[in-house]
Amino acid sequence: MPIGDLLPEIALLLGAVAIVLLAAFLPHGRQHWCAWLALAVLTIAFGLTWGQWSSVPRTTFSGVWALDGPALAAKGLILIGGAIGVLLSPAWMRTDRRHGEYYALVLFALLGAIMMASANDAMELIVGVLLSSVASYPLVAYHRGWSPGLEAAMKYFLIGALTNTLLATGVVILFGLAGDTDYARLAERFATQDSGTLALGIATAGIVIGLSFKLAAFPGHAWMPDVAQGAPAPAAALLSVVPKVGAAVALARFVSILPDSMAWSSIVALLAVITMTLGNLAALRQTDVRRLLGWSSVSQSGYALMAVVVIDAADGAMTALLGFLLAYLLATLAAFAVVTHLRGRTDLADYHGLARTRPIIAAVLILALLSLVGIPPLVGFFGKFLLFEATMAAGYTWLAVVAVANTVLSLFYYLRVIAVTMFQPGRGDFPTLGRSSEVALLASAVLLLAASLGIQGGLALSPMLELVTP
Repeated sequence: MPIGDLLPEIALLLGAVAIVLLAAFLPHGRQHWCAWLALAVLTIAFGLTWGQWSSVPRTTFSGVWALDGPALAAKGLILIGGAIGVLLSPAWMRTDRRHGEYYALVLFALLGAIMMASANDAMELIVGVLLSSVASYPLVAYHRGWSPGLEAAMKYFLIGALTNTLLATGVVILFGLAGDTDYARLAERFATQDSGTLALGIATAGIVIGLSFKLAAFPGHAWMPDVAQGAPAPAAALLSVVPKVGAAVALARFVSILPDSMAWSSIVALLAVITMTLGNLAALRQTDVRRLLGWSSVSQSGYALMAVVVIDAADGAMTALLGFLLAYLLATLAAFAVVTHLRGRTDLADYHGLARTRPIIAAVLILALLSLVGIPPLVGFFGKFLLFEATMAAGYTWLAVVAVANTVLSLFYYLRVIAVTMFQPGRGDFPTLGRSSEVALLASAVLLLAASLGIQGGLALSPMLELVTP
């Protein structure tokens, strides 16, 4: 149990505690100091994570904690997403009398997502999901006088309570079947002995539904559009991407240990189809940009599930999953950064003429939306290309065809937003939030462009992503 293996997580934990103590004594005018402390902690954690790349992939702490390529890559994405979310927050939160604790909750939510991605034990997975959930609920309702935020938080909490209960129930049944919750021992048990098909099916269903909540996938998806619309915009940006990264890697790890005799891949494929189709159909009728991004986030979860379906059948499935998560995270953060920088402007009509009045902001929004669609040469095309390639290589061509059809469908609502920014007459000036949100907007745009330029036609990043293949 070498403590050094957990230095990034310990940095987040100590940083969150320090922020709570600091916020308790700082006056209102200096509460924003906690944001800069959080950014310093995230930088330290990212540096410590980078230092772990040179180590041999392994498990630690009696096998419950994974230190492999997928865990480290997910950790890096989560920390980058957290840093941009924190940068978006000071100007947005400055009117709140005691907003210092907000940044501690952000660090705890990030820590929970990292635990999900690194968990190599079902009990460790539960701890990560619960920590992420408990820290996320108050983030959504942080504006206590904003009724849509309170409603979204209540919906988020109730769905979370149900799905987390199913997750815990599934883990308990799993423990009863195998006498252990360690993934390595479970895989060995399932490979050598009959584990009871019905009971294992019930346990698997509970765990998959529990993770669908954090992934914002069907059937645990209903909170996502409400949170995207009602939560503070920086928190909405954070919760749209960070839990999804951790949950996607966690689900891929879990299904990898299941016996071949189970039809889990067909069930997950069905969930992928329902998730992407439901998200796209619901987004078609949205006139609220934040809610549209929320339903878009649901549909993107369906694409992520494609990699989970073929995680054992295609050699590049984990690479495809991480490549897609990279593209999704950068594009979604850039889109929410635009919404936040425009003071939460959320009605589609409010974006009329944005390209004429604020061309740089409009360009970032357009790049983000086109990347979400998967238009080449943006990084979103690269992410989806890897997904479709892995899916077809594993014999799920029909799933790739459905995903392509959904991609075409998504063009309609993304282009509707782009069209009003470029071709509709403007409705006056577009007041912006502040310097920190502008920095976050530019940072997200630079990262999106850097990733897009780096793909060089969609293939040049493949060798880099191979580094994270388990």
